Amino acid sequence: MKTKKTAILDIGSNTIRLVIYSYDHIRGLREFENIKTVARLRTFIQNDGSMSEEGIELLQEILQSFQQMLKDYDVDDVLATATAAIRQATNQQQIVERMKKETGFELDILSEEEEAYFGFLAVAHSVSTESAVTIDIGGGSTEITYFVNKKLQKTHSFPFGVVSLQQQFMKGEKMSSVERDQLSLFAEAQFRSLPWLNGVSLPVIGIGGSARNIAQIDQQRKEYPISNVHQYNMNVIDLYTLSDTLGDLSINELTKIDGLSSDRADIILPALEVFRALMKVVQSQEFIFSRKGLREGIMLNRVLQIHPNALNKHDVFTQSSKALAAEFEMNEHEAEHLQFLAEQVYEACVSHHKIQLSEDSLILLRRAATLFYLGEYIDADSASQHTFYILSNRSIDGLEHMERIKLALVASYKNKDTLKRYAAPFEKWLSKDDLKHLRELGAILKFAYGLNGSKRSIVNKVEMESYGEGLKMNIFVKGNAMAEEYQAGKQKKHLERLCKCEVTLEFIEKDGQANG
Repeated sequence: MKTKKTAILDIGSNTIRLVIYSYDHIRGLREFENIKTVARLRTFIQNDGSMSEEGIELLQEILQSFQQMLKDYDVDDVLATATAAIRQATNQQQIVERMKKETGFELDILSEEEEAYFGFLAVAHSVSTESAVTIDIGGGSTEITYFVNKKLQKTHSFPFGVVSLQQQFMKGEKMSSVERDQLSLFAEAQFRSLPWLNGVSLPVIGIGGSARNIAQIDQQRKEYPISNVHQYNMNVIDLYTLSDTLGDLSINELTKIDGLSSDRADIILPALEVFRALMKVVQSQEFIFSRKGLREGIMLNRVLQIHPNALNKHDVFTQSSKALAAEFEMNEHEAEHLQFLAEQVYEACVSHHKIQLSEDSLILLRRAATLFYLGEYIDADSASQHTFYILSNRSIDGLEHMERIKLALVASYKNKDTLKRYAAPFEKWLSKDDLKHLRELGAILKFAYGLNGSKRSIVNKVEMESYGEGLKMNIFVKGNAMAEEYQAGKQKKHLERLCKCEVTLEFIEKDGQANG
């Protein structure tokens, strides 16, 4: 069956993108293609407020190229949207009519409120942060939103962006300290004009290309051990450090910075100063990057109009993990049963004081159970290695990077030495106590995995009791448990290391017959 695809044509003030998506209730929103061209339409706005003929011709040429690509991709469901450059142009209607005639695209000029709302919608459904301020700085406008408990409170659009600020404040090949100070004071004054922004002391979430580039530069600076930037966290000191480092460089020198796109070299400093100014006004200590923004928000808005209950913004991880499990063809019923077994073993260990009860640990164990050994899809013999690589390198909505690494270590658990090897690049993130606890959770999960050796979900209860100088685990089953006995017997060594004593397994059929 052919997958229904939708294209978003995003005509911004700096770049124009063609992104092709699909959506289904299991795998969620998936991106197939993402094609970008730098147009800098904002630079074609003349003194009278109209877009020049040169700018209109450039737009037409780009859209005609995209039209041909869409034919090649066989996509006919297209949402063509335009933001500040065309919205602010006094000849907006002429541009819209001409694009319809010459390219076939009907441009939807997003209002300031719509642009801000779609950005919020994408963030709310892709990060776990419940309350925050968002900023999406484009070429010609800057959208700010403020939300609490994932409910939108306020939005505002400022008529300035990185391109217009660069034109206004940067006169040469290098931004002087005086120009940086002037830009910073201007941005701060603009943000302070919104009473609801001042001193709310919430995280600031950055959306869009400029925020992404700043996150990438910071990762390069820190030799960050993973590469993707969605949900990447920076603090206010990081932004000041980048400002001091990049502020001394010319545009030519900036183009050589790892992590910085060459087409953003001349506008990255204006963006950085705006972010710093917002952090100051908000009194925020945390800057988070969200890869999901306007385009994803437009798609999600369409989904929610058709299926109002399709998404849960308060449980982002569950939606994301289900999509990941579906991609790797994991059996949902088996995953749920593993989660049930792991919880039973965990609770038994807690009751005998072999592990400390913690709600955070139980959440991590449940999450890891839903994705345990998903790397079997690639190769059963190296399932652990593939599982760790996938989970540690894939963006998982609703999980910050540290949480994702912990999830990857538990969901891929094979043995103590393997966990230690996987964790080596993250030694600055994880203490010895962290590793010990992750090893304990991994041991429980690995043993629980053995309790479903035949994939028939026949173990329905697990109890633990003292037995001599050790422990006995009573495992209640329905049916022949030969495979479970064998696999659990192989994996009980993990449990014995955790419990620091011998563990005897006793399988008890429903009719009361026991097998030791």
